[in-house]
Amino acid sequence: MPIDITVPSPGESISEVTLGTWSKSEGDWVDKDDLLVEIESDKATLELLAPASGLLKVGAKSGSEQKVGAIIGTIDEGAQRPGGAGGGAKSTSETKPASAGATQQGLAPGADVRATSMAKKIAAEKGVSLTGVPGSGPAGRVMKADVIAASGKGQAPAAMPVPSSASPVQAAPATTVKPILAPGAPIGTRGVRREKMTKLRQRIAERLVEAQHTAAMLTTFNEADMSEVMRLRSEHKDAFEKEHGVSLGFMSFFVKAATSALRKFPRVNASILGGQGLGSGDEIEFHEYCDVAVAVGTERGLVVPVLRNAEAMSFAMIENTIRELAIKARDGKLTVDEMTGGTFTISNGGVYGSLMSTPILNPPQSAILGMHTIKKRPIEDPRNPGQIALRPMMYLALSYDHRIIDGAEAVGFLVHIKECIERPERLLFA
Repeated sequence: MPIDITVPSPGESISEVTLGTWSKSEGDWVDKDDLLVEIESDKATLELLAPASGLLKVGAKSGSEQKVGAIIGTIDEGAQRPGGAGGGAKSTSETKPASAGATQQGLAPGADVRATSMAKKIAAEKGVSLTGVPGSGPAGRVMKADVIAASGKGQAPAAMPVPSSASPVQAAPATTVKPILAPGAPIGTRGVRREKMTKLRQRIAERLVEAQHTAAMLTTFNEADMSEVMRLRSEHKDAFEKEHGVSLGFMSFFVKAATSALRKFPRVNASILGGQGLGSGDEIEFHEYCDVAVAVGTERGLVVPVLRNAEAMSFAMIENTIRELAIKARDGKLTVDEMTGGTFTISNGGVYGSLMSTPILNPPQSAILGMHTIKKRPIEDPRNPGQIALRPMMYLALSYDHRIIDGAEAVGFLVHIKECIERPERLLFA
C-alpha cells in the first residue's frame, strides 16, 4: 500500500515551504530514513526523510511552493526491490563496502557508512571521510549537518576531488588570484545568471523593508575604548576556558552591558503594538525580561538566535549559549522558537571588518546595537588629560525607533554601554 510523503510543519505560523532538489528520482528504491528532499521555510531548513522503504513516486517538482501537510509523493512499501530482494531489505549501497575502483575515482573513504544521499554528496564535495563522523539521524545515520559540522572542525580531507578529464582548465599555482565569477564562467564574458531567492532571503528582505517603511528609524553613534576589556580578557582567558570549556569573547561583555542598559532604559526594550496603516501603533508593550538576539551570518543568510533571559546569565552561560546557537545556525539546525521573540538585537559587523554602519531594526523590536572592528586611534588619555595616547577603539551604533524612544534616551543608553565597556567592573554591580 502506498505511503504518502507529506510536508511537515517547520514551526508555528509557517504555512508554506519551498522544495529543494530531490535526492532520489522517480522510481528509485529508497530505504526508511533516507533523505528525500530538503524543505525550506522563511525561518528554517529541514531534511525530509523517507517514512518507509519502497519505490518512490515523486509528486511535486523541486523549487515548487507547497503548503504544510501537502502530499508531495508516495512510497510503494509493497513493491519488489530491483534485483529480486524483497521490500524492506537493506540497500546494497549501505552494506557493500566501497570498491577499489570507487576509491580510485576519488570517492571519499567511508562511502559504505550509513548516511543520507545528501550527506554523501556534501562529504565528497568537501573531501570529508564519513568514517568516524557521528550520525545524528535515526539509527545513527549520518546527516548533511553532521558532515558540515565535521568539516568545520578541521577534519583532514579523505581524498581530493579528481578533476574531470574533459576540463581544459589547468591547475593554477597557489599564488594565483582567481576572479570571483559565476562557476565555469571564463574571463571576459558578459553573461548573466538568475536564481530564485530562497524563502529565508525573501523573509529577510521583507523584514528589512518593513523596518524602513514602518519605523521612524534613527541612528546615534559613540565610541568605546576597549583597553580594559582586552586586558581582562587577556589575563583571564586561559583560566576561563579551562574552567568553563569555552573562550571568553567580547560578545559576553556587550550582552552584559546591554542588559544593564535595557533595565535602566526600559523603552529601548519595548515594542509598539496595534494600530492600522503605515507606521501606526497605539500600544507599547514593555518587557520585564531581556531576550537578546545575536545576529549570526550563515551561508543561507542572516539569522538571529535569541538568548532567553540574558539578564540572568553569567559570562560563561552567555558564551556557551552563543557557541551552541552559532553551531546550530551553521548546521541549519536552529528551530523557529530559537529565532523568534527577541526584545533587543546585537549585530557584530566588526568580525567582517566593518568600521562603521547603521544597523536596521529587527521588527517588532525598537532598537539594535551595532559593534564594529577595533582600530587603534589617537585619543586624549583619560588618565593624563592633555596627553595623546594610542588606544584600541570601537565605534558603536544604536539604531532606534524614534516613535517610542526619544533621542536623549537613545544617547543615554549608548553612553551607559560605553561606560560599562570602558569600566567593566561596573558589570559586577549591574
